[in-house]
Amino acid sequence: MLTSLMLTQRPAMLWKVALLVGFLVLVTPVRRDQFVDIDKKLKAFAMSVEHVVFQFNEAQEDPFAYKFLRVRRSQGQFSTGTYLIDLEMGRTVCRKHDEDIDNCPLQQDTGRRKVRCTYIVQTIEWFTKFSILNSTCA
Repeated sequence: MLTSLMLTQRPAMLWKVALLVGFLVLVTPVRRDQFVDIDKKLKAFAMSVEHVVFQFNEAQEDPFAYKFLRVRRSQGQFSTGTYLIDLEMGRTVCRKHDEDIDNCPLQQDTGRRKVRCTYIVQTIEWFTKFSILNSTCA
């Protein structure tokens, strides 16, 4: 009698185990606190890039403006609205507060003409609010 009871409960138990394993497989790979690659054309990411370039120029004692050249890495953490921005900027012939810095030519002579920076920025797009959490430039 005990063996027949075990045989009838076994399929129900296997079914529950299969459901549990399936749930764990679906949920485990998606960690909301990890950075994942994103499209660099994403509106909030592009706004964040503009913000960090502006802040970089404001923080420099250099009278010449640096302009955005390219994004090397674009990642996001969607649960927090945080972006990892790895970008390259170049020193222009224009002054910091000149109009249309994006169209200024780059300086051609040697020295510190290009800079690579990595920023972690928290963005609230609908309020146009940015917080630079960390930055490193070389």
